[in-house]
Amino acid sequence: MKEFDYSLDFARIDFRERPDLYRIGRGEQGVLKVEPYKSEILPHWRFATPEQARRSSEEIWQLFSEYLDAEDFVGADMSRKFLQMGFTRARRYANHRGGKKYIGPVPDDRKGRSGAHGRAEAPRGPEDPVKAEAARIFKAAWDRAARDPRYLALRARHRERHEG
Repeated sequence: MKEFDYSLDFARIDFRERPDLYRIGRGEQGVLKVEPYKSEILPHWRFATPEQARRSSEEIWQLFSEYLDAEDFVGADMSRKFLQMGFTRARRYANHRGGKKYIGPVPDDRKGRSGAHGRAEAPRGPEDPVKAEAARIFKAAWDRAARDPRYLALRARHRERHEG
């Protein structure tokens, strides 16, 4: 698996026209960079309440299905990443009041990396049941997308053609 390439000029690349430049990467890498998909999916992404999470995950699932119907792997993968991000963000807010996972400033070298980079994790408060339910809703949709047979076939084809 090739790493997500953060050196690309994301402001100028239309990944619908250039799927060969897209790298799946790990987790949510590139979710807020890859156009035109970011602009198509982001307006539907909400996770503050279970009602918002349900509506959001259903709308993003619909986009995921449309991308699959068009055999547009990059769009489908970006939809999957938004579902994953819905889970991780809602879960973070469920665990940490205010959504702050780490204490201290973000190091300048953080771009494209995950983890605390030596920062301490903020103390966990009592779990917020509203955010926990929103996370559960997104997790179910994310798992469903990640197991979808059409998605898996398109992912294998993308890796063979562009990441092999």
